[in-house]
Amino acid sequence: QVQLAESGGGLVQPGGSLRLSCVVSGFTLDEYAIGWLRQAPGKGRESVVCISNRGGGIGYVNSVKGRFTISRDSAENTVYLQMNNLKPEDTAVYYCAASWTCGSGGVVGPVEYWGKGSLVTVSS
Repeated sequence: QVQLAESGGGLVQPGGSLRLSCVVSGFTLDEYAIGWLRQAPGKGRESVVCISNRGGGIGYVNSVKGRFTISRDSAENTVYLQMNNLKPEDTAVYYCAASWTCGSGGVVGPVEYWGKGSLVTVSS
């Protein structure tokens, strides 16, 4: 059964860092592009970053460039999102998702599978 399981969210002060993990099962990272999306309170879900199935194509939305970094460990079927210099506007539920493709500028293509989300709260 296909599953994506996020972890690593929590409460952090502005300027702090967190690392989110997404462990996938039921498929390998060679089969799908993996993206991170987030949903702030009262807002829709927006793409943050997407990494291609081969790992060579990575795109970030402008608001997180230079602060967030996506990486993968194919042997562990795990994708990570390192988030540095966090801002209050980064507060959201973060979702790991599998897609056939990545769009441009960090946009995740149509999502085939969703994780259940991990809450990141950036507040003093």
